[in-house]
Amino acid sequence: MTRNCIVLSASAFVLTLAAGCGNEPRADRGLSVPLAAAADPSGQAKPAPGASDYGKVLVTTRLDIDFSKHLVTFIELGADRCIPCKQMQPIMKEIAEAYSDRVQVVFYDVWKDPEPARKYGIQLIPTQVFLDQKGKEIFRHVGLFPKEEIVELLKKHGVH
Repeated sequence: MTRNCIVLSASAFVLTLAAGCGNEPRADRGLSVPLAAAADPSGQAKPAPGASDYGKVLVTTRLDIDFSKHLVTFIELGADRCIPCKQMQPIMKEIAEAYSDRVQVVFYDVWKDPEPARKYGIQLIPTQVFLDQKGKEIFRHVGLFPKEEIVELLKKHGVH
């Protein structure tokens, strides 16, 4: 009985994530142009970010991100085949490049690995979560988030 409840809950969670993105049928979703810092072709997660990752979007499945090296960490929880998520890709890249030494930009594809969605408690994609240097959430947004509004948010949190 308990196992059935868990399976049903997990199924509902995955369906909620899938339903939250775009109105097109799943079969009609095209492939996305990958972000500049796409996962390794072997399918393995990239290692933890280092100095060479500044100014890039970190595409990963790792949940042990070091928040202490940046004033703000901008986490995008989405999917590479989701229309609004695709629209966020150039915005994430621009933020990563413009604020490379102050903002860490991380992308999790929650259709490929739902664990980050569980960790951050999201129900719809795209969802943006902003964390301070201690890993404390400072802001959350659901849906397409315009660059200008992200820049204003960053300024409010000391990123200039």
